[in-house]
Parts: sequence; C-alpha cells; structure tokens
Amino acid sequence: MRLSRPPPTRSLRVFCVAARHRSFKFAAEELYLTPSAVSHQMKELEEILGARLFERRPRSLELTRAGEALLGEVEPLLEALDRSLAQVARGAARRSVRMVLPPLFATELFLPRLGAFRALHPDINLQIDSHDPRPQVHPASADVSVLLTDTPPQGLQCTRLFTISLSAVCAPQLLPDVARLGAELFRELTLILHKSSASAWSAWAQEVGIGPPEPSSVLELDAMHAVVRAAERGLGVALAPTAHCAEQFRCGALAPIFAVDLPTADALYLVSRTKDADKADVRALATWMLEQFGATPQAA
Repeated sequence: MRLSRPPPTRSLRVFCVAARHRSFKFAAEELYLTPSAVSHQMKELEEILGARLFERRPRSLELTRAGEALLGEVEPLLEALDRSLAQVARGAARRSVRMVLPPLFATELFLPRLGAFRALHPDINLQIDSHDPRPQVHPASADVSVLLTDTPPQGLQCTRLFTISLSAVCAPQLLPDVARLGAELFRELTLILHKSSASAWSAWAQEVGIGPPEPSSVLELDAMHAVVRAAERGLGVALAPTAHCAEQFRCGALAPIFAVDLPTADALYLVSRTKDADKADVRALATWMLEQFGATPQAA
C-alpha cells in the first residue's frame, strides 16, 4: 500500500533520534529543537502513517510494536542515505585537472615528484595523457600541457620549463670499452638511434670534435623512453635528453660518456588557456611545476 502523503525525511530522522533516546527532551537537545517541536512532528508522523509509534507515559516514553518495526526499517536506510550523500559531496569537492605530457617527461621527471604535489593538494585529481611522444599542440580537452617544441605556442599562457640538450650515454658496464675505444667507440659499440632524430649523432660528433659516426651496428627505436631503456640495459650508446636522465646518472643506471652535451632548439613549455590558468586547481599545479623544474616565465 502506498501512502497518499509520504512522511518528510526530516520527520523520520527526528523519529529515529527520539526512538533511540526514548525521550523527546533528549532528542530535542541533540537536534537543537524544543521538546514541543519534537512532540508535534511525532504526532504528525503518526497521523500520516495511521499508527501510534510511542506509548506516552508520565515519566517515560516507550516504542509501540509499530514504532519498533519502523525504527528497524528506517534507521539503516537513513544511514545508507547519509553515506551516499557524503560520498557524492566528497566527489564534488575533489577537482580534476586534465594534463597532456610527453611520455619521457611524465615517467622520468613528473611522476617521481608527484607524491610531493599529492601531499600538498590531496583534493586535486590528475588525469594524465602521455600517448603522444612529442606533443606540440595544446588540445581542447586539456587544462594543462607540457609541449615539446622549438617555438613558444601563441595565444596561450606559456612558460618555458627548460631547453633540451642531449647527452651521449651508456650503461656503466660499457664504460671500459668506451675508454678503450675513444673516438672509435662506434667501431664496436651499437649506436642507438631515435628514428625522428637520426641526424643528431652527426651534430653531436661535430660538437665533440670527432668524425661522423660510422657504426658497425645500429638499433633504431621510435620512442625516446625506449632509447633510454635500451641504453640502461647495455645495448649500446644512446643520445638522450640530459635533464631526463638526471636520476639515472645519480643512481648509476646510466653514465655520460663525454663531457660535451648537444644543445637543441627544442624546449619544454608549460601551457594552458588563460581561462583555465585562472582556476585555483590549475594555478596550484602550475605553481608547483614551476618550482619543481626551475622555470623562467617566457612571453608567448
């Protein structure tokens, strides 16, 4: 049977408190109401349900059988409702920032530091897209991007994080061979190439002051993080972004083989639209990233 006038949820909450205390007075104190207001709501609830819920005695208040049944049914439902509402409220309070990052920057520089940001801003969720190995355009779906490009993006809030230089690197176990071979190292050691920058080795050799590499063996890969991993595993000598390999240098997973780095025209830029940059969560993330990566603001 459906009630023609369902009772207000407020009245059901007051009923549960009064039933738990077996007292309108104590219920009123907990709910910051007057005892007469509690009594009035309980009379109204009984009229709606067509059943007495309390036995009102001079010095005590007891539940009727109907009151006991209602308490057993309604109290768990209200508790479940409160949990659901709290969960929705928590979810609404958490904010999401959508990011696009180059894969190597994400894995080697951003994610290792992310715990510090999470500790400062536990209420900000991050959605990170790192499928593009060289993102150069700030997508409409992103709040924040780190773009790898030789030209500052126009019409956007743009800060240069740092310029890219390349270091010739290898695994520590290959260092004795590098020392023995010197400028002839490519005669025996595999040259690891990133397919989009195969000419970089010639530019590096010119910077170092040796002849163009004429390797006996070449390993060509299509992703810079794969180039770095191949070098770590002793598969040959690679050119890798210097800043991205700082942790590998520190822990001894990689070693630079010459003191000369190859500068490039590329840089990493922190980018967002003006309307997004003004959002508190985006501003918090951008401020933290600038602190982490020692950026200098760049006019776009």
